[in-house]
Amino acid sequence: MASTTATPAHVLVVDDEPDLRTLYELTLLREGYRVDAAGTLEEAWQLLGQAKFDAVITDMRLPDGLGLELLQRMSAQQRSERCVVMTAYGSAENAVEALKAGAFDYLTKPVDLKQFRSVVASAILETAAGDKPRPSTGPLRTATASAERGTGSGALQRLVGESAPMRNVKERVAKVSRSMAPVLVRGESGTGKELVARAIHACSHRADGPFVAVNCSAIPETLLEAEFFGARKGSYTGAAADREGYFQAARKGTLFLDEIGDLPLAMQSKLLRAIQERQVRSLGSTQEEEVDVRIVSATHRDLAGDVQAGRFRQDLFYRLNVIDIVVPPLRERREDLPMLCEALLARIAQEAGVAAPVLSPAVLSQLQAHPLTGNVRELENLLHRALALSDGTELQVDFAPSAATALSGEPAAAAEPAAPATAALLPSDLQAHLDQQEREILVKALRETNFNRTAAAQRLGLSLRQIRYRIARLAIATPGSEEADEQPASP
Repeated sequence: MASTTATPAHVLVVDDEPDLRTLYELTLLREGYRVDAAGTLEEAWQLLGQAKFDAVITDMRLPDGLGLELLQRMSAQQRSERCVVMTAYGSAENAVEALKAGAFDYLTKPVDLKQFRSVVASAILETAAGDKPRPSTGPLRTATASAERGTGSGALQRLVGESAPMRNVKERVAKVSRSMAPVLVRGESGTGKELVARAIHACSHRADGPFVAVNCSAIPETLLEAEFFGARKGSYTGAAADREGYFQAARKGTLFLDEIGDLPLAMQSKLLRAIQERQVRSLGSTQEEEVDVRIVSATHRDLAGDVQAGRFRQDLFYRLNVIDIVVPPLRERREDLPMLCEALLARIAQEAGVAAPVLSPAVLSQLQAHPLTGNVRELENLLHRALALSDGTELQVDFAPSAATALSGEPAAAAEPAAPATAALLPSDLQAHLDQQEREILVKALRETNFNRTAAAQRLGLSLRQIRYRIARLAIATPGSEEADEQPASP
């Protein structure tokens, strides 16, 4: 129900169908809101010029234009009202277009009135929490409503680095945190995708709610439904009591689905329905229950390639990938290494209860030259080991022998006599060895063709589908969009 204070929330409804407009008005009036209504864009804009509202609900198709035009004009004037878009043309493309244009949320006609009331209430709360004009560009929202609670700015500070790629990530986080739009965080393993997800949560109006992180690849397939949606007592062997699922645990907060690309197709279908309907049914129950969660997902896989290969549902991909954030690998932001090392060493030393040692320029130079293919996670492991083995105030990083040899520039044969050739040619793990060889060949071909997969596939005698499959299987990160694949290969 609406607040019982002296000034009830003021809502503007824009719809050209009189019957539906009346239905929405009556529904909101019963909730205690003040309601104004308009049947066209022009009428709506006149009302917006006369008063400030707490929420705007607009149809997508109107006689004199699109509801998105109203949304864009509100954004251009930096108005604070949150806008909910309704459409009878409930395709994923329309939803994506509305949310990317700045809509707080969208509803598909015929509208479920219970869901309608819930979304409007959330939009009103969001307007009240961030009752300021919304910035149109730049990192101006590193603090607004959530940072004022003391959580948002701290979360962004944990995203260490001032390189151009990291500034882009921080700006993106600050922009998307205010909406309910699903976010897909992409990046190689070890780049800090969960940190980005936590920053989105901490900067949002849901910061006071729970943040529930789920590793989708770590749950046995037979337990997925119970883990996600909960289970009733006796619904399966060993279910001795009712239990909540991840969706219920994340109510009023954020549900972070890590490694979303590893979900089996059957579970993808159930997840899609839960996200679209905002309702889940616990295993063994006959009733559905509402769940109010924001979905942030992450993957190191090429989900677009998985969609084309039939390994990931296209409709779920569109629903999750409304807004995407790409976390850069460490090799693309090496200028951040000094700041990263300082921050990581301070935290590691604090956990160990010792003073943080000094990182000498020589060691920092070694780290700059190190491949760091494991990204920030590998860097943290190196510093953990270095601190554990350190016997003074100056840190010495203990690289693996092969890495130390590569850094020194000396051939391996100079260090010790060569082993018999047969011993060197017999890997202990044949499959891993073959995968590594294949990965190196693919990466080399991709780099030489400026990551044009069509050209790389032709050079290797593969089809585009085959090279996409191999890139996904070996988790090779490729910059750029899918459109690059369609560019003709250079002769």
